[in-house]
Amino acid sequence: MLAYSRDAPMSLPTAARSVETFGGEYCVLRLALPGRPVANIGVLLLDPSSRKLHIRLRESFADVANPEDAEVLSELRGDFARRLDGIDGEAFLLWLEETLSNALQLTERRTVMVRDFDRTLDRLFVEHVERKPAAIPYKNSLPLLSLPVAAGYLDRQVEISEAAAEWLLIPESLRPDPRKFIARIEGRSMEPKIPDGSLAVFRFGVVGSRMGKILMVELFDAVDPIARYTVKKYSSVKERFDDGTWQHRSIRLLPLNPEFQPIDVEEDGRFRVIAEFTGILGTED
Repeated sequence: MLAYSRDAPMSLPTAARSVETFGGEYCVLRLALPGRPVANIGVLLLDPSSRKLHIRLRESFADVANPEDAEVLSELRGDFARRLDGIDGEAFLLWLEETLSNALQLTERRTVMVRDFDRTLDRLFVEHVERKPAAIPYKNSLPLLSLPVAAGYLDRQVEISEAAAEWLLIPESLRPDPRKFIARIEGRSMEPKIPDGSLAVFRFGVVGSRMGKILMVELFDAVDPIARYTVKKYSSVKERFDDGTWQHRSIRLLPLNPEFQPIDVEEDGRFRVIAEFTGILGTED
């Protein structure tokens, strides 16, 4: 039967060691039961600057342990949370490293650069615990493109495999259309709908009217290369003539965050629509 110590590390110093890094450290929690293959069951990710420990464990242990051991393992999440309530994450992780052995084991710490600890924890959990299948372009994954690369491939009917630094697995509900791609959003102008740092799904071209749609746009007049590409809500005012023709009186690219100003553009070739926003990866419409 699985044995798990319930002695809390009450006297462990809270300043055991210092990690001088802008990233994080993580280790994998492993289960090594007699007669069963070793299984990864969780990831522990430490923020050295705040000494906060982020933990994610499997929801079920039925396929890696017998019913009696699985019941003990199901209590780990709550037990870890109770222990962390009275000790900082660095100290708790050190205690685990010194205490765990045999059935429950921790791998050595590895460093990882982090933009968002929750998202990094999710990614590490997928890589080390869920072990999802390899990404197959346009079968179960879409390319992650920078905005300049996406703009460069808008008018060319070519494969973009060589342009994608990474192919990201997508949920089954998201049809892997070859005209779709993923881009990481930087900036807060479209919050709360598109949070800073989120992975947004786009589709080359716009189907139907642009009015009210969120678009990725290239601004040719922008001096700053970073400001050349933007994601905004499209709005325009049209002027109609007696002969049935019309022209745009004004075109505005609107932020959703009221802290930011709209961008006025002219329909004279000084901007170009690259793609239409369809949703955030994992929650796409």
